[in-house]
Amino acid sequence: MINYHGATDVGNVRTTNEDVFYIGEACHFCLVADGMGGAAAGEVASRIFADTAKSVFSGHDGMSEENTVARVQTTFKLANDKILKHVGRNPHDRGMGCTAELLAFSQESFIVGHVGDSRTYRLKNSIFRQLTKDHSLVQEQLDQGLINPEEARRHAMRNVILRAVGVNDSVALDILKGKKRPGDLFLLCSDGLTDMVDKSAVFAALCAQGNLRERSEALIQLAKQAGGKDNVTVVLSEIV
Repeated sequence: MINYHGATDVGNVRTTNEDVFYIGEACHFCLVADGMGGAAAGEVASRIFADTAKSVFSGHDGMSEENTVARVQTTFKLANDKILKHVGRNPHDRGMGCTAELLAFSQESFIVGHVGDSRTYRLKNSIFRQLTKDHSLVQEQLDQGLINPEEARRHAMRNVILRAVGVNDSVALDILKGKKRPGDLFLLCSDGLTDMVDKSAVFAALCAQGNLRERSEALIQLAKQAGGKDNVTVVLSEIV
């Protein structure tokens, strides 16, 4: 059995929320998408991604790992194509796209599809680990040793991303997978959380007493208390 809960908030500064989350409990998946492109276009891109996932995962029984991976890959490809087609019909939305985290489960495994700088984490046996790597300019500079983690947190260009859904003719997708175990807790989040709240504080909030709803809301409040400069979205999924 897998329990889920998601929450999103516009934050303290923005007037619109371009983040979208969706939980398809019956179809064994959840997602977070963070729109980009300004005005309403970012929210449109995020919504296209979520709607595409709902369609692709319709009827997913959560049995075959191979089938689950294929559905994750198909979701990103189709969403990328649909966003590009939308821009073709609506040139004023040029530049729109989204980052996306899609977590799906098969009988024995978890599968993560990842593009951009939203993130997926796993808390397992009191070990809190970031599963994904940001597709961002700052992460690239970190990898090259040009800056340190503290400089990365304050970097003026930390929101420059190198991959997104709906920007290029094809989307470069990271697929991660592993065995799921009872007690595993997964966190999907937009950068509105991780830009505001450091990893240790996120870990503490996830380890606190409370159900998934209470812990989701606690994470949202941490981001807002730290400034809430962006929309913030979290989805928790727990193997029980």
